[in-house]
Amino acid sequence: MQDMNLIRPMQSDEYPMIGPGDPPPYAIINEQGKAKILLVGDHASNAIPKILHKLGLDDTALEQHIAYDIGTKKLIHHLSQHLDAPAILAGYSRLVVDLNRSLEDDSIMPELSDNTVIRGNQNMSDAQRNQRIHCLFTPYRRAIDTMLHRFKEKEVVPAFISIHSFTPEMAGFSRPWHAGVLWDQDPRIPVPLMNNLRAHPDGFNIGDNEPYSGKHLSDYTIDHHAEAAGLPHVSIEIRQDLVDTEEGAERWASILDDALYDILADPELYRVWQSV
Repeated sequence: MQDMNLIRPMQSDEYPMIGPGDPPPYAIINEQGKAKILLVGDHASNAIPKILHKLGLDDTALEQHIAYDIGTKKLIHHLSQHLDAPAILAGYSRLVVDLNRSLEDDSIMPELSDNTVIRGNQNMSDAQRNQRIHCLFTPYRRAIDTMLHRFKEKEVVPAFISIHSFTPEMAGFSRPWHAGVLWDQDPRIPVPLMNNLRAHPDGFNIGDNEPYSGKHLSDYTIDHHAEAAGLPHVSIEIRQDLVDTEEGAERWASILDDALYDILADPELYRVWQSV
């Protein structure tokens, strides 16, 4: 799998948490993609800055769903190629700072995740929190704003698509959905997308605001960058065991490409949403 036009911010004194060998706070793939679409992956990485010593976790924990959305990096890479769309991927684990949370949300740097104690997030000082925000949260937000500004300069209202994945089982509950479509008020992408996915010959179980809800305040990236600006948008959740391999990620990229094709081909989609 080859990155297209991969952009990595320079490591410098501006980002003191990011040391030699650490990844940048975000990466952009297919930056020159021609589609009027922006893909984002808030939880695509399980990396931890070396200075944080894995937050006190072992490697096994960092490979679990608490650290990142398993399979989303692969899925977004493939979907970006199918749609010819630029994509922005988070560089670090949501355990360091959750990029899909507002700064006011207590879970932005969780001390506990699915019954796992995150020792590196306990008893943090304001200075430590602010450093994570400055080095990781703000650059990601700025990267999204910059890409959206480029569309605006071309007088384009882009479609904003956020990609996540969910663990097949949570708190002893086996989740029956193959995928979920999260949304709040704007139905332009999510409603026909659900219909198209449910019509697939494989008979997928597609959640409507399941296993999470787009009406919840924790859906910060969509709320902040897309919904507030009236951009057509959707958040898509795929079950992790379906996209944790290259083969699975490519299959679901193809499925989503087919399901989105007619929706994204409609020129009427690319308008600012006026709620009633």
